[in-house]
Amino acid sequence: MSLWRGDPLVLASKSEVRGNLLAAAAIPFAVDPARIDERGIEAANEKLSPPDAALLLAREKALEVARRRDGVVLGADQTLALGDHRYTKPVDLDSARTQLKSLGGQTHALHSAAAVARGNEILFETVSTARITMRALPDTFLDAYLSAAGGRVTKSVGGYQLEGLGVHLFEKIEGDHFTVLGLPLLPLLAYFRKAGMLP
Repeated sequence: MSLWRGDPLVLASKSEVRGNLLAAAAIPFAVDPARIDERGIEAANEKLSPPDAALLLAREKALEVARRRDGVVLGADQTLALGDHRYTKPVDLDSARTQLKSLGGQTHALHSAAAVARGNEILFETVSTARITMRALPDTFLDAYLSAAGGRVTKSVGGYQLEGLGVHLFEKIEGDHFTVLGLPLLPLLAYFRKAGMLP
């Protein structure tokens, strides 16, 4: 059973985690990943703060899909920053190791953004931040973690999925669980209720 009362919802992402969050909230949706050059957009806007960069990418994803199909489109993105340094998804196990070594023993910020669009119009946007402290990561642990996680470490920025094996990397989390997973779900649901798409 669904509580959804709006027009068809389209998720402009192939993120399994974001899809699972919507499904758990009983919101029906179709998946239509945005066709944008994320790294190119980031490079052209390199002076943006990490939260603003996440919001820009969420908007671009939502608008790209909304311009070519009917319905309400949800775009989302997440950036990870340690101080002023912004991280992207590691390309292989070696780059994942490098990222994890630099994040070990530090507190980094995850900025998760969502944008809702229809046609050429952004209807709603939000960004939220979680601060996560990673424990010190001895080489022996990193070897075991990377071996167990395998190629999954290249699927998310920072080389971890907190909802899986990545939980072993951390000692403290400050912020919303949904923000950590990559979708600011509570403010998004509040918007859907305000817009009459949810009761």
